[in-house]
Amino acid sequence: MTVKRRNTRKAIAAAVMAVAASFASIAATSVQAGTMTINIAFKGASQRAVWQELLDAFKKAHPDIDVKASFVDEEAYKVQLPGWLTTVAPDVVNWHNGERMAYYARRGLLEDLSDDWQKNGWNDMYASTKESSSYNGKQYAAPTVYYSWGLFYRKDLFQKVGISEEPKTWDQLMDACKKLKAAGITPFAVGGRDAWTLAGWFDYLDLRLNGNAFHQQLMAGNVPYTDPRVKKVYTTWKQLLDDHDFIDNALSYDLDGAQPFLFQGKAAMMLMGTFITGGFPAAVKPNMGYFQFPIIDSKVPTAEDGPVESLHIPSKAKNKAEAHAFLAFIETPANGAKLAAGLGSLSANSKSPEPEDPISKIGFQILSNTKGGIAQFYDRDMTKEMADEGMKGMQQFIADPSKLDSILAQLEATRKRIYKK
Repeated sequence: MTVKRRNTRKAIAAAVMAVAASFASIAATSVQAGTMTINIAFKGASQRAVWQELLDAFKKAHPDIDVKASFVDEEAYKVQLPGWLTTVAPDVVNWHNGERMAYYARRGLLEDLSDDWQKNGWNDMYASTKESSSYNGKQYAAPTVYYSWGLFYRKDLFQKVGISEEPKTWDQLMDACKKLKAAGITPFAVGGRDAWTLAGWFDYLDLRLNGNAFHQQLMAGNVPYTDPRVKKVYTTWKQLLDDHDFIDNALSYDLDGAQPFLFQGKAAMMLMGTFITGGFPAAVKPNMGYFQFPIIDSKVPTAEDGPVESLHIPSKAKNKAEAHAFLAFIETPANGAKLAAGLGSLSANSKSPEPEDPISKIGFQILSNTKGGIAQFYDRDMTKEMADEGMKGMQQFIADPSKLDSILAQLEATRKRIYKK
């Protein structure tokens, strides 16, 4: 009996020690700092500030995770991302949905996030952006925001020259341009040194003339650049150049360099995404308006550019548990709304509250009411190599519109090479 009792005591003591060791192990795990590295592309101080605010909030919610963030200018980020993904990858990157995401997903460089979509309720909250977040039926992106593209304009300048309402048709837009030029005001500020700003013009002229179905076929490499419908996009564009509707030397200015023309009242309009609103000077903001790109052909269903920004976990990330925790933290209605406000965008989360900013509200209405589809954007709907060549061709066209035929012939040769048609 004594031996039995002693054995029992030993067993109990052993069990207690095992439990204690287990708790000690859990405690050690909870205090042992994890790490999460994130590389963020940004444009301007306001965009950086809202990301930092959310990173600080995540750190407060997860004090055991050491957050290391690198902020990189958007243009430099595009160049550096492939190197990060293929070598020493950060744990989280921000990037774009559509073909831009698919390019890396098909190469096995992005983590499959399908389980995150399932367990975090993203299938419901992000239903409208699920398709552009997917490749081969799996999700590789966590959408954050999307934004509208349209024409920003100076309401005071329109009033000054007698433009009584926002142009809804191409003829009305051309009439507005004539009134502005007669008063010595350039109609459009364009920062063509950033080639993607020109791609916005190509997208909208193509969407308005030929529709989104044709546009997506062109983006997929299925349409020759010598097709008359493609040439019509450029000849319509050429009308604006011939009429001097763009600022002089547009290729000398990037986006940041072109915006002052608008702020100083030297130009009246700019085709751009709503993400620029956060950088409007306080003195100018009350005079800024925003309207949908006008209809050119009423028979063509109205489509819009609505690019989706997103977060991704690289396949080579070292701290994936922390990365998944960060995505779950960011992808909530409240944080989606906060990020959208700071980025001048709309939350991709359908449960987020509607934006209060007047221009964001207009953008929301434009995207939610479109009947002809939502495109991601020229260099997001197309393979990178072809997009780069296409945008280079746009810059050549702006520099010398008379070389249009040779530019299109060169783009067609490039298309055949890239797509092996």
